[in-house]
Amino acid sequence: MADDLGLFLPPRLREGGVTATAADDSTLGHLVESAGVPLPEVGRLVVDGAEADAAYRPRGGERVEVHAVTRPQAVPEPELRFLLDVHLGTLARRMRLLGIDTAYHNDCDDPVLVEQANAERRVLLTQDRGLLRRRNLWFGAYVRGTRPDAQLDDLLRRFAPPLAPWTLCTACNGPLRPVPKESVADEVEPGTLASVDSFARCGSCDRVYWHGSHGGHLDEIVAKARQTVEAVRG
Repeated sequence: MADDLGLFLPPRLREGGVTATAADDSTLGHLVESAGVPLPEVGRLVVDGAEADAAYRPRGGERVEVHAVTRPQAVPEPELRFLLDVHLGTLARRMRLLGIDTAYHNDCDDPVLVEQANAERRVLLTQDRGLLRRRNLWFGAYVRGTRPDAQLDDLLRRFAPPLAPWTLCTACNGPLRPVPKESVADEVEPGTLASVDSFARCGSCDRVYWHGSHGGHLDEIVAKARQTVEAVRG
């Protein structure tokens, strides 16, 4: 089992190999998931030195190598878009800050998430292993890390998505468009209006954005993300 997949195994199985007993109708994919590893996290499967797929039926006594997905991972869609489950709200906002098309709802259950991911061909990001095991999910990925900065780093290293910072609304994922300063005069504080010249408005929810005193921290997130993606792409 690849080191990167060890987090899915029970602690007692993380050192050394995993021994599994297959029933007559068990597939290799079933055995891998029975050990705790969701198939969307699995890359190459090698049985006694030969490439195999998840549908292969083990005969017994074989040595199986389970590799993690290759990073950066390709997605079979021309546009890389994401859908995040209810526990990844902060990550969703940071992805939108970077201009990554990110759908997020804080009140959707698993079947609805899978339905939307499939209908819109979005990669479903989650830390729910059970959700990743749903057979009808077209493409999913497990997000590593407990803090948003680690989660974002994992996402960037896994998919190396194209970045377009400051182009999406962090609240709703709508497009941001520059607007004249005069058009927001009634919506921002006088002090802000006096000190800021550039404003943008969300085309979906009408929120107004500008680069304010909080911008330093956001600038750091953007700069680090760009460096990470550049490094991954080589």
